[in-house]
Amino acid sequence: MLSIIIPTYSEEGYIGRTLIALRSCAGIEQCEVLVVDGGSTDGTVREVEGLGIPVVHSLKGRAVQMNAGAANALGDTFYFLHAESVPPPDFVAEISVALAEGAAAGCFRLGFDHDHWFLRFNCWFTRFDVNAFRYGDQSLFVTKEAFDRIGGFKEELIVFEDNDIVCRLKQKGRFRVLSGIVRTSARKYVLNGVHRMQWIFYYMFLLYKMGCSQDRLVRSYRRLIKQDKI
Repeated sequence: MLSIIIPTYSEEGYIGRTLIALRSCAGIEQCEVLVVDGGSTDGTVREVEGLGIPVVHSLKGRAVQMNAGAANALGDTFYFLHAESVPPPDFVAEISVALAEGAAAGCFRLGFDHDHWFLRFNCWFTRFDVNAFRYGDQSLFVTKEAFDRIGGFKEELIVFEDNDIVCRLKQKGRFRVLSGIVRTSARKYVLNGVHRMQWIFYYMFLLYKMGCSQDRLVRSYRRLIKQDKI
């Protein structure tokens, strides 16, 4: 069984759309859906429960929340999905085929809900199996066995926990980039400016690869990006 694990923190308005979109995906009735909330201060939990989806309560932090979801999941494969992202309609079948062909983990290509040429340009590169292009917006599927073998997400990571786990998974098993597209919100780009936001991400990734501390990365993130959460 595939367990879909969605971490949330104050995602009212987005999480409902994602959950409703999931209902129309082929094969979803064979899946388990869990929302892991990190202490939302809005109506996120009420919105999720109103749709009949179970909520796991956790400390805040994507890595912590996704590990909590995995610990409560019943499936033998986990599918980690962001609250503002919608997978391709046949994602269940695509994942099943990849697993049958020997993949231990993988992701989809990225697309945005905003039609800007620079975003399309950046998304084009996500078809390639290059670590620099691997982020949580693309979602992540992984067998429970592979997830447990590497110890799950590193909970000390506040940012780039998504890139880190992919790099570690690749060292232990076959990773596949599937042809379907996960469509995610471009809200940060709209708020901060498309080009500016992308250059901030490049800069942050460079700091991360240079070995800068999580504290410095978080401070830089909050200083450079207009938003109310991380």
